[in-house]
Amino acid sequence: MDILIVDKNKSTSHAVSKALDSAAHYVESVEEGGLALRRLREESFDLIFLGLQSVDGDGIETLKKIIALRPKQLVIVFSVHTSATKALAFGAFDHLESPINCEQIQAVVTKAQKFLQSRNETGPAEPVAPVGPIGVRNRTPPLRFSSENEKTRKEFDVLFRAAATTASILILGESGTGKSVIAREIHDRSHLCNKPFVTVSCPSLSKELLESVLFGHMKGSFTGAVRDTWGQISAAEGGTLFLDEVGELPLQIQPKLLRLLQEREYERLGENKVREANVRVIAATNRDLKSSITKGDFREDLYYRLNVISVTVPPLRKRPVDLELFATDYLRFFASQINRKIDGFSDSARMALRHHSWPGNLRELRNAIERATILTRGPQVEAEDLPNPVTVCADSHGRDRENLGIGGEHSLDEIEQAHLTKVMDWAPSLHDAAAVLGIDKATLYRKRKRFGMG
Repeated sequence: MDILIVDKNKSTSHAVSKALDSAAHYVESVEEGGLALRRLREESFDLIFLGLQSVDGDGIETLKKIIALRPKQLVIVFSVHTSATKALAFGAFDHLESPINCEQIQAVVTKAQKFLQSRNETGPAEPVAPVGPIGVRNRTPPLRFSSENEKTRKEFDVLFRAAATTASILILGESGTGKSVIAREIHDRSHLCNKPFVTVSCPSLSKELLESVLFGHMKGSFTGAVRDTWGQISAAEGGTLFLDEVGELPLQIQPKLLRLLQEREYERLGENKVREANVRVIAATNRDLKSSITKGDFREDLYYRLNVISVTVPPLRKRPVDLELFATDYLRFFASQINRKIDGFSDSARMALRHHSWPGNLRELRNAIERATILTRGPQVEAEDLPNPVTVCADSHGRDRENLGIGGEHSLDEIEQAHLTKVMDWAPSLHDAAAVLGIDKATLYRKRKRFGMG
């Protein structure tokens, strides 16, 4: 889970942070309510710990502002009982009475995790808008499931012919190429379209939590397991289980996934009863799984079970014609959102689109076009409306240094900072930036702090 601690009491904040770090959660700490609200505008957090007596003199007011900004935000307050009762009335999820201990923290986090899982599984379904001419829901920016590139067109043809079967599908490709959207489209074109589609993000959880989220657990099977819980395999019963970034799956869990694929059975943690699973598995990864097999990080037998049908989604830099089509689709979508009439791209803008390598692929392109739609003043998007592909950073003397590149007279720190800056400019969140960089969110947080990037 991504957790924010808001408390001026450093000893309390440290104790909570230490307990959460030991369970492999991502944790940030701020001392003021204003800083907390700023972080909430920048990022989404699963859970907030709020010290009522030590935040800007009035923790209740901070709580009200948090709930006003994020009505569904889970907030755990810690204070004396009288203040906690008042906080619960204003929307706090739960409270801890001081002094707090590690067991209390773990128990309340587990409670929050279960609540979030239950809300995701049983919450009201979004209404599905009509499907447009290019096969996407109109409530989201479009993604084409065809291509002007013959090789890519053949890849999509294989995918959607396999959609009608129960075969496992493995989608390969760089980060940002739309693998998760493609997985959903496969489900929607299959005979399982009216059944659940459940996503498990393999890199986002520790080994212990991922195993519990996948398979479920019994009460008492580990510290904090206060009641029986069904996992996402059960939630996907009869439908599709999508394993996002399966290349990050811990080695210890891989035999259990292999058993699920081969025998269609599994066991919850702490339970001896074998349960049958009726799920179709789609997996995706940006890793080179054959290289991971050679290094001993990924089981070869699991790779072959996942790889019944396998396709590689090429990056945008290898699909120049598709790139312009995507950009036009995105422009049309975002222009309609803000009720503007924009007649495509100027020649200079088209050249800028073609000359950029788009390392973030569709994710980067989407953000670039959304920005351009807002900033353009004329009837067309111009080159200056698009993000500058040249990263500018300052050296130790405050001078701007442009065009940092491989093999130049630049330190590794300068190149790393420039790359971090560029990725975070277009990534929609720190979570997405960390995924592109191939690091976890905590590591990205430390690098930002090291370079003073705020």
